[in-house]
Amino acid sequence: MRWLFAPVPLGRIAAFRTLVYVFVVLDLVVFTPWVRSHANTPGDLYEPLLIGRLLHLPTPTHLLVWAVFWALIVLAPAAATGRAPRLLGWAVFALYLEWMVIAMSYGKVDHDRVGLLVALAVLPTVGRARHGDRTLSEAGGWALRVTQIAVVCTYFLAAWAKLRFGGVDWLTSAVLAQAIIRRGTWFADEIAVIPGLLIAAQVGIMLFELLSPLIFAVPQRFRWLGVAFFYSFHLMTFSMITISFAPHLVAMASFLSLERVRPVEWVRRHLGRPSPSSAAAP
Repeated sequence: MRWLFAPVPLGRIAAFRTLVYVFVVLDLVVFTPWVRSHANTPGDLYEPLLIGRLLHLPTPTHLLVWAVFWALIVLAPAAATGRAPRLLGWAVFALYLEWMVIAMSYGKVDHDRVGLLVALAVLPTVGRARHGDRTLSEAGGWALRVTQIAVVCTYFLAAWAKLRFGGVDWLTSAVLAQAIIRRGTWFADEIAVIPGLLIAAQVGIMLFELLSPLIFAVPQRFRWLGVAFFYSFHLMTFSMITISFAPHLVAMASFLSLERVRPVEWVRRHLGRPSPSSAAAP
């Protein structure tokens, strides 16, 4: 229980919350703008995910899709400011969950959104948190911890899915070769011709995903190295087959000491303006 509720500074929650809610807007307009096309997709093609069936969510219509879109465009930036964290937080989570059901109920289901959805679900439970606040919060620690668990589960369950559907033969299959043929970059083309490299890469991916829970066993002061390795893995993936895993990368920021990132103070410092905290000091 001490591990699950290990307290963190509220400033870290404030920074992570701002990052998550700003990304929601970017996701709607930059990363997954294609979801809006479902406003004109025939309802007969809608096969809701299990959660959509359990909650009896309606079949997407032109009005529903655009209503959810514009509601998120308005409410997510408001939630990023930290005002009304519970009311706006729950509203954004419910709307984005519906947005994901709309997105993923017509075919392929992306697995890079689990961590982000968990983050949206737990951030409202923390309540108010101000940037730079060093007050320790067990509620904040729990919110970040379960987000971290969701991030690690994304890796571990991906390995389980590979073994479940592909078996051990997945390790020596042509999965990476097929991905490179379909959407590979020039960098991937250059290294794909090296004998045995793609098979070795698949073995490495499997080991990495299966061993990902060990990140929690790494001492806190060295954990950032493991997280840096996680990010480098996705950098390599993007450089080869242009898959970004952007929502997952945002959720993975729950491992970082984001309270140290103070862009507003940096701007004030470079403009020669004192920060509110220094201006109030005696």
